[in-house]
Amino acid sequence: MSGRKVVVALGGNAILSKDASAAAQQQALRDTAKYLVQFVKQGDKLIVSHGNGPQVGNLLLQQAAGSTEKNPAMPLDTAVSMTQGSIGYWMQNAMGEVLAESNLDVDVATVVTQVEVDANDKAFTNPTKPIGPFYSKEEADQKRQENPDQTFVEDAGRGYRRVVPSPIPTGVKEYRVVNALVDAGIVPISVGGGGVPVVKEGNRLVGREAVIDKDFASEKLAELVDADLLIILTAVDNIYVNFNKPDQKKLENVTVSELETYIKEDQFAKGSMLPKVQAAIDFVKNSNGGKAVVTSLENVGEFLENGSGTIITR
Repeated sequence: MSGRKVVVALGGNAILSKDASAAAQQQALRDTAKYLVQFVKQGDKLIVSHGNGPQVGNLLLQQAAGSTEKNPAMPLDTAVSMTQGSIGYWMQNAMGEVLAESNLDVDVATVVTQVEVDANDKAFTNPTKPIGPFYSKEEADQKRQENPDQTFVEDAGRGYRRVVPSPIPTGVKEYRVVNALVDAGIVPISVGGGGVPVVKEGNRLVGREAVIDKDFASEKLAELVDADLLIILTAVDNIYVNFNKPDQKKLENVTVSELETYIKEDQFAKGSMLPKVQAAIDFVKNSNGGKAVVTSLENVGEFLENGSGTIITR
């Protein structure tokens, strides 16, 4: 059982619930760390990834409120790297504390990760991912005039929001660094917030105003480091079909082809469960015999003891 290489992708709810203060997010991560350390206790080689949606949104708000000519707001790729650093600091600090309490002498390190995307990805001409604050129509029109390259759309009747591209990751620049840390017995935190989106231009990697889905980035990392297991944590213990209907069914052991059939039936919500299911399928298809698991943070103990959760195999 032990010695597996495991990539665990944390949902945003593992870090931020309602209180956006640093103290509250640090406390949430201490609670999260208690679940994650169970993998280390049983001898697994753990790699952690995480989302940053609420944090990068809040940072953009703070920047917009304080931006001046002499102290301008940073571009989105830089904001993603800033939240990778801050969340990584909180997470390595929290895990260090819980590891020490468990008498485990294991180091945790954050890798600020650049994730490669294709400059010709059609997402760049069709931005869909809402980020940052809500604006009135007048405010959105003014923002458009100030930033002609930015796109604003109405979001669910709640106002106008900026939308940015969400390209598919093609590579993870630092995957060898992550592997080196794992080989040295260190727990790496990587592809935070989906990683900083970069495109290759000759010898340069150039940041792009985009955000990458953290489940797809985690899948790409898991593939490149040859992980045995990709665990995508979400708000529910299992994936369901006919969700919230009288005949809802919990999926426990499921194959790629069964999931592909359910996708054709529109069983999974586009903005929430569908990308997780697609990332799980991609990993199982592209890995060397690896499995994917979708479950909740609270169910990690049950998964480790009894294999509880939705387990996806070829």
